[in-house]
Amino acid sequence: MHRLLLFDIDGTLLQCGTQVRRIFSLALEEVYGTAGDLDGYDFSGKIDPQIVRELLEPSGLAPDEIHRGLDVMQERYVRRLEAELDAEQMQLLPGVLEELDRLACDDRFTLNLLTGNWRRGAYTKLARLGLDSYFATGAFGGDGVRRSQLLPVAIERARRSTGRDFALADTLIIGDSIHDVACGTAHEVPVLAVTTGWTSAPELAAAGATWVADSLSDGLSRAQL
Repeated sequence: MHRLLLFDIDGTLLQCGTQVRRIFSLALEEVYGTAGDLDGYDFSGKIDPQIVRELLEPSGLAPDEIHRGLDVMQERYVRRLEAELDAEQMQLLPGVLEELDRLACDDRFTLNLLTGNWRRGAYTKLARLGLDSYFATGAFGGDGVRRSQLLPVAIERARRSTGRDFALADTLIIGDSIHDVACGTAHEVPVLAVTTGWTSAPELAAAGATWVADSLSDGLSRAQL
């Protein structure tokens, strides 16, 4: 059986520290004139357009106004990210490089992304730590308005990329938030949830994760991969 493994990025493969919050804030202020209540906002598991809406709607901006600015927001944010993201402030999470090396050499697996980041932002973060070459394609924050909409996109792009048809039962989501888990449960796809992000093991288990582990290596072992 050939398996499609769909990886989240932030909190699952790496952490960027607080610098992305600052970069996102500056882009919001450039485009919309406000960053909303960003200091108290939880980014975990959210897709980038959703983050923009949830920050700005409480500030009084109309949904249509927010929507009209999204393309410019994406460009300003990603351009800043490409220019300013500092690898020295980032952390490659334990076991990630070893496990990606192992899985990439195993012809039973296809490794792709399922992330809330806009595509250029996703690959910018991965490239800073040398992880971009492991993932040919995937689904990204611009591919839907809810995370659950990203899974069919990821499966279709994997099919086009490899020429294989992937059943839902042959797909595994690997993430660190309740939103990653919800994406899987919405489609009856198993989810490996790791606690290397910002969500506790009890919360991930209560959300319905198939496996919960304290590291990627431990989780892949539990999932027998």
